[in-house]
Amino acid sequence: ALLLSLRHNFGASETHKTRPPLWKSFKEAFWALMAPILILGGMRTGWFTPTEAAVIAVVYGLVIGAAVYRTLTLRAICELFVEAAETSAVILIVVGLASIFAWASSTLGIVDPIAKGLVTIGGGEAGVLLILMLFLIIVGMFLDGISIFLIFTPLFIPVAQSFQWDLVWFGVLMTYNIALGQFTPPMAVNLMVSCRLTGAPMESTIRWVVWMLLSMFIGLLIIMAWPQVAIWLPTVLGFM
Repeated sequence: ALLLSLRHNFGASETHKTRPPLWKSFKEAFWALMAPILILGGMRTGWFTPTEAAVIAVVYGLVIGAAVYRTLTLRAICELFVEAAETSAVILIVVGLASIFAWASSTLGIVDPIAKGLVTIGGGEAGVLLILMLFLIIVGMFLDGISIFLIFTPLFIPVAQSFQWDLVWFGVLMTYNIALGQFTPPMAVNLMVSCRLTGAPMESTIRWVVWMLLSMFIGLLIIMAWPQVAIWLPTVLGFM
């Protein structure tokens, strides 16, 4: 991002503007900065689980937005609730169908043959890992991330366990590959959403997204080669 900004002179039109006062900016952003501290600190101290942290974050945002910043009106909150209900309904349908798929896969006993087949095709630990990563990127081009996790995690966990891979590291790799696929054409689900929110034509973003995908791919190779990059922080924080 820094290299692209320097090369294309991003922000050049803003250089003549004066920098806002540090203390004033800090006071205005204080309540927003407290949100990650509250969420991460609460999980670290055991006050609430990650699922409960999501609820805490929503309540905190509503209180701060309505009482402190006063940017949330009653009408805006109602619209947010309606939008959240629609999104949740879609997700719950996906969860329900994925649960049926997982139950059927387990009942029919097809998970183990698929896992063993991938191990056989890969010809070794490195080959299997590359096949799984490539598969997740391709699937991520066409499906949303939640569906991929719900459908394919039960299939891939036995493979990871057979090679004694760290499941946290493997989960990071899965997330990373799915994120790559979500921004990779032809479908690029997340890119389509981003373009819709910003009003930018999707075709005009491709040449910029390529650089982001390249940097993400380099990061993926680093995590694959050195698992400690992914599990160092959870280990230091005492989660592992």
